[in-house]
Amino acid sequence: MKGLVGIALMAVLATASVAAQEPVRLPTQRLNDAVPPAGAMPTLLQDIGLDQKLNEPLPLAVTFTDEQGRQVTLGDYFGRRPVILVLAYYECPMLCTQVLNGLASAIGVLNLSVGKDFEIVTVSFDPGETPELARNKKAAYIERYKREGAEAGWHFLTGSQHSITQLTRAVGFRYAYNAEVDQYAHPSGIMVATPDGRLSRYFYGIEYGPRDLRLALIEASDRKIGSPVDQLLLACFHYDPKSGKYSLAIMRLVQACGVLTVAGIALTILMLRRRDRRDPLSHGAHA
Repeated sequence: MKGLVGIALMAVLATASVAAQEPVRLPTQRLNDAVPPAGAMPTLLQDIGLDQKLNEPLPLAVTFTDEQGRQVTLGDYFGRRPVILVLAYYECPMLCTQVLNGLASAIGVLNLSVGKDFEIVTVSFDPGETPELARNKKAAYIERYKREGAEAGWHFLTGSQHSITQLTRAVGFRYAYNAEVDQYAHPSGIMVATPDGRLSRYFYGIEYGPRDLRLALIEASDRKIGSPVDQLLLACFHYDPKSGKYSLAIMRLVQACGVLTVAGIALTILMLRRRDRRDPLSHGAHA
């Protein structure tokens, strides 16, 4: 009898030990699935994506912690200028760094400047990351950008899982945590928002065309920044949500060329008439 009790007790302890070793999952956490059938996408990757929610409002009241350890709200960075929003965790071994590098390269050739014409808000979606990590990441990109005023315009935030979830759901950013490799699977891209906190444009991948980004910022600012040439480009290009780029609007271009042609003809006729009025005897001399 004692032997049976001992065996039962050992079984209970073994079960408890296995349960204690199982990782605790966050709401966005997934474990690797078994090898999927040929041609099928792993379930983990089926959860990943960036869904456009154009013109939808951002949760500006959500709280985060900035790179200096101060409590802030997302709305602290809105109100005056358009905002480029980036979701990237700072210890990402590859993709997030590529996203930030692509953004840094694009803004590096723009006439528009961070902190003067637009803001950048980078938010980590890893709740375990700290303000120190955010501060180090910011220092690296401010050093790379090398423009005056950038430090006050490019922000790196961390936050709780609750705050992160509110933001990622609002922008359509779907990701998952893989406990086996201690990394996040996530999409790559950036978003542009209006000064009042509405999602305006999405750009996918890790490289962003400077022209596309410039036009998006000008549109998001309600054309309050940019040059007359930019306004003309906006008349000739339109944003394609499927590609996340600005493509040439042929009909608009044809219309613009037609208007310019008519204006040129009218100007030529006007100049000829003025010349005739100044020299009324010229016709008689030729006769």
